[in-house]
Amino acid sequence: METKTIFIKNSKYIPEYKSQFASGADVKAVLTQPQIIKAGQTCAIPTGLFVEIPVGFEIQVRPRSGLALNNSVTVLNTPGTVDADYRGEIKVILINHSQQDFTVNDGDRIAQVVLCPVYQMQFSIVDQLGESQRSIDGFGSTGMK
Repeated sequence: METKTIFIKNSKYIPEYKSQFASGADVKAVLTQPQIIKAGQTCAIPTGLFVEIPVGFEIQVRPRSGLALNNSVTVLNTPGTVDADYRGEIKVILINHSQQDFTVNDGDRIAQVVLCPVYQMQFSIVDQLGESQRSIDGFGSTGMK
């Protein structure tokens, strides 16, 4: 497997892979005081991460399954995209789907980041699209089983 280097500007916490073959590296909240996310509310949680991503790649911000299963707290815009030319702080938009307030503390693992290749599209206006067996069927048209 090829390794790509992500340059990180002075950060309190560096993302960590928690198992040998993990796809995502866990990122932590960087807070000066606990942040309460009220039931049903969203909040942008700072990570203190400012990164330089190689051209041709993006970082995807994804939920942590345990946080979602055990607390009903997840990343709202999943996957969140961090573009190669972005240099601002990475913040994680968390939503609390539970009925109770949820507290995020400094150093809590709140999301995971995955490095993914990017292919830019070229768009072309045409009069007609090619035929397919599926055609315009969507939104459950293939059934549940």
